[in-house]
Amino acid sequence: CDLAYNNIMKYTSTRRNNVDGGGGGAPSFVSFQEAICSGYAPDGGLYVPETLPTLSKKDLKEWSRLSYPDLSFEILRLFISPKEVADEVLRGICATTLEGFEDPNHAVPIRKLGSVYVAELFHGPTFCFKDFGLGAVVSLLSYFATKRNIPTTLLVATTGDTGPAAVQAVSRVNNPLLRILVHFPLGQISEFQKRQLTTVDSPCVRVVSFEGGGDDMDAPIKRILQSRGAESNHYGRVVGVNSYNIARPLMQMVHFVWTYFRVIEDLGVEPGNADVRVDMVVPTGAMGNIVGGYMAKKMGVPIGRLCAGTNINDIVYRVMHTGQFHRSNRMERTLSEAINIQLPYNFERLLYYLTDCNSTLVKEWMDTVDNTSKLDLDSTWLSRLQDEFAAERVTDDAMCATIQSIKQEYDYTVDPHTAVAFATTMSLGYNLRKQTSLVAILSTASPCKFQESMTVALGSKGWNDYVNAEYPEQAGRIMEMTQIEPIVYRKGEDWEALTRRIVDDFAKSRGSLLKTVIGPYRTSEGV
Repeated sequence: CDLAYNNIMKYTSTRRNNVDGGGGGAPSFVSFQEAICSGYAPDGGLYVPETLPTLSKKDLKEWSRLSYPDLSFEILRLFISPKEVADEVLRGICATTLEGFEDPNHAVPIRKLGSVYVAELFHGPTFCFKDFGLGAVVSLLSYFATKRNIPTTLLVATTGDTGPAAVQAVSRVNNPLLRILVHFPLGQISEFQKRQLTTVDSPCVRVVSFEGGGDDMDAPIKRILQSRGAESNHYGRVVGVNSYNIARPLMQMVHFVWTYFRVIEDLGVEPGNADVRVDMVVPTGAMGNIVGGYMAKKMGVPIGRLCAGTNINDIVYRVMHTGQFHRSNRMERTLSEAINIQLPYNFERLLYYLTDCNSTLVKEWMDTVDNTSKLDLDSTWLSRLQDEFAAERVTDDAMCATIQSIKQEYDYTVDPHTAVAFATTMSLGYNLRKQTSLVAILSTASPCKFQESMTVALGSKGWNDYVNAEYPEQAGRIMEMTQIEPIVYRKGEDWEALTRRIVDDFAKSRGSLLKTVIGPYRTSEGV
């Protein structure tokens, strides 16, 4: 690359095998724009910053007084050069990303339940933490699409929360150059999440359900992204925006830093005091959220243990306890389906930073995963992993019991995924009644999204009590809107070819409404 990289943060692949795709030779680097507009690196790895900046105690002290949009700007500015996105543009993006939040300046309220802090990440327009990362990613992609006048199609696979947040963000920016194709597993997201996707009547949005597990569309999407360049005269640009896209963990760092500041503020501790660390517990699926926290920790934010709460689709739990990163044979249905995962792609970024950016070793490991769907870490690397992380596996019964106990003891209603994090917190030995160590739980979604699971946990009366006392007005409006039936991919069909066809159709139609072009595709009602 013969680019003017002075003062521009460079990005490279976790596998660092000459990211221009040619193989061999010295590793090359790309700009932030190239990284965000690619999703995956050409060698199959994930993009990472060439270096992580080091934050000083002075930086943290100054940042602790900032509003959420201003903190977002300061963190993103470390990774996006003004030569790529000017200050006023980036500040605008950080502000507009928080449109629809209850209080944009304090976008993440912190509660204290007993001895545990709870960071509520669900006060955005789609009631989940994905509003932060996807709001910024879509705004940045919209900016780059306009800057270069390139039609851009976003590809998304969702287990329930990513899709609605991405669709909402695309609708918010209202850029005719931006389109989105969302895929969700048929029957494996909540009715509310489905309606968040299927009530959007827009020429820029198409929705697909597929007969498979939560991450079964990951491989077809990856092949599509890797088989094409970042740009094409035929399609425009095709970009993946799941959390393998580097902009997602970059933006998700912000709520870890914000949570750290609010906890130590409550304690009266000076920011940056390395003797006072805050452990954080995260409901964990594809690991994009917890990797954002790990990157913040590596930069010098005094975060202690990062703890992953999983359900019975427990590959993260298994690798952190045994070193065995083995894809399971099937996806199990659970009541916390937004974190159903069989092969979390952000484990690759975690390994990259765990090994102090040893891309050669990461490439060797990930080649093994790509070929066998398995990796066995030896005792040395398992020990290092356990020094930084902890994990627990939570069954549906334990999750439901946790929702009940938190409601009874604290009169506080948590969603199924936050309940997984609470159960993890208790299983790891944190005492909710007596503060023995500092711990914050990241509450990633509102209970309003999960009527089916919440009713199992609390009963019909408990759910109705929640609806009457706490149910958001906007959520009620979504449930009353007319749905447009999604396109359906059946088992045995070539999902990659079907997706390419829809992307191609996007490029040809340039503005046809979904309902006017749905004829060639099968829907769940057989249209």
